[in-house]
Order: sequence, then structure tokens, then C-alpha cells
Amino acid sequence: MERAIRREITVAAPVGQVWEAWTTRTGVTTFFAPQANVELAMGGPYEMLFDLDAPPGSQGGEGLRILSYLPQEMLSFEWNAPPRFPNVRRERTWVVVQFEPRPGDMTDVRLTHLGWREGEEWDQVYAYFTRAWQIVLGRLERRFAVGPVDWDDPYAPSPE
Repeated sequence: MERAIRREITVAAPVGQVWEAWTTRTGVTTFFAPQANVELAMGGPYEMLFDLDAPPGSQGGEGLRILSYLPQEMLSFEWNAPPRFPNVRRERTWVVVQFEPRPGDMTDVRLTHLGWREGEEWDQVYAYFTRAWQIVLGRLERRFAVGPVDWDDPYAPSPE
């Protein structure tokens, strides 16, 4: 069985709003990254910029693309490692996010991060994203419960 990071969360918002949060520049900047370049199209950019003071190429998920989508059901996109993991950063993994509406304007969000290879640096990146996706989904949940992330003092849920 292929190694994968799997996370799931239920968000207190209708599926359309959760979908918009993941698939628009305005939406992703409310929970995912302080700046972004997102174009919902096959091959469209899906870039999350986390370190705006870093030089281009080291600001975050740059040069990444949308792989596929089913409106309000599934989004998949390329992903890469942070710059501190240079060997793995040159490679690409992929993320699949699934959305399932629930009664009472709730949405189940399932995230699966795939494409992992073997090796010490790959293991370090896997551990890094095991925590990072928990933070991203925690911020998504909080975005709908409390409001958008304050990027000057970003919320981070407690480790599991």
C-alpha cells in the first residue's frame, strides 16, 4: 500500500463556501497562506506563498499546478517541500482534497497527500507535512468558526 498522509475534518460551512476557500485566491488567503496564485483550471496555478521576504523560488509552493477537479467534490494539485529540504523540493508530490456535504450546512473535508518516495530526507518531509496538514485543516475549521487567519499572528492548533 502506498504511503500517504490522510487527514479529515468537518467544517461548519456549506460545501460551496468550503470549495471556494480552497479554489480561489481570496479563499486560500483566509486560511492556507498569506498570498496565493490560484486559477481553477486544468494546469492552472496553485501556488501558496508563505515566506514573502524570501527570494523568488523560496517563498513556498511556487510553480505548482492544479491536476484535476470536480466542482464542489474534489480538487487535486501538485505539491513540493519547503526550501530547507532541497532534494525533495525539486520533486513533486500531489494532494487530493475531497468535499462531502453534510446535513446542517456542514462539510467533511478529506485530504490525502501522495507521491512519497524513500529516503531520509523524504521521511523528514513526510513528518513535516503530517503536522503541516493538521495546521492547514485546523485553520480551515477556525476560518469558518471565528474568521480568517490573522497572518501577523497565525493560529496553530495543538499537535495531536
